[in-house]
Amino acid sequence: MKHTEMISRRSFLQAAALTAACSALALTGCGSSSSAASSAAGAASAQEGAAVYKVGIVNYVDDASLNQIVASLEARLDEVGAERGVTFNYADYYANAQADQSNLNQIGADLVADEVDVIVAVATPSASTMLAAVEDTDIPVIYSAVTDPVGAGFDGLPNITGTSDALDTEAIMNLILSINPDLDQLGLLYDLGQDSSTQAIADAKAFCDEHGIRCIEKNGTNTAEVQMAVEALAASGVKVVFTPTDNTIMTAELAIYETMIEAGIQHFTGADSFALNGAFVGYGVDYVQLGEATADMVVELLCDGKTIADLPYRTFDNGTATINTETCAALGLDLETVKTAFEPYCTAIEELVTAEEFE
Repeated sequence: MKHTEMISRRSFLQAAALTAACSALALTGCGSSSSAASSAAGAASAQEGAAVYKVGIVNYVDDASLNQIVASLEARLDEVGAERGVTFNYADYYANAQADQSNLNQIGADLVADEVDVIVAVATPSASTMLAAVEDTDIPVIYSAVTDPVGAGFDGLPNITGTSDALDTEAIMNLILSINPDLDQLGLLYDLGQDSSTQAIADAKAFCDEHGIRCIEKNGTNTAEVQMAVEALAASGVKVVFTPTDNTIMTAELAIYETMIEAGIQHFTGADSFALNGAFVGYGVDYVQLGEATADMVVELLCDGKTIADLPYRTFDNGTATINTETCAALGLDLETVKTAFEPYCTAIEELVTAEEFE
């Protein structure tokens, strides 16, 4: 059993101090590209001879999961840039759509007008919109945290690839049963409009059918609706609730976790960031690793002469269970007993307490 250590989160604002402009694009550190050359040509203040790449970053919504990806992505780009003597200018081309489609549309148009060298789209809605925005351009899109790239229609397209946070739903179901062996009903809490939830919820239903467990589904499209859904689950007597990597529920977690605790509900979720915001357990992809891997794909594309065809989308091991120790205690569960029960079903266990952001 490996007990891993959480990587610290770097503030987005530090990025502004690290960006530079460049008067001409050279081959130092990274190979040249026509789009990179045009983006660097007009910048006069950078170190002479150093390459500068415009990296658009589009975050779908402000939540702990996606913010963690962005922070890790930026930190990795800074690290590689320092190693190779180049600059990845993302600070001037970062935008958060706040889950608003009109914002996404405008962001896509702006990044295309800015002639960025690549767009990094965080979450499926961002990726879909950026893919439409770059039509009739040669700007590639690299996504992060797209749960089902095939279902989203991205796999095999010539101008988009990235990293997937696909969830091993059976593994998290086994975690649930390890401490609830007599479970006869399971709450499913998610947003019907979130593509990231579709396959995981279908898998959870299939698992429950196989094991004779009744599913009670509740949905919400915003925090107020999610709060009402949780109250309905509590009123129904559900004691265990599953949520996959659903950005709507993630955004609402800080507003609902206390209601769940008061109702004695164990909230099992598809990412450690849910646990950070009060859920009992998060299980799934390490979003720090996901952000770093996404940054590495950017580097391979811009610096190493790789093409989208050379970079198939990447998936990751779903082996880490993250337990919120405060919530565990509030639910009347013994932490060591829970960890012992979890050990056969995961490769790592982490512990944290409730907070708004990773530190």
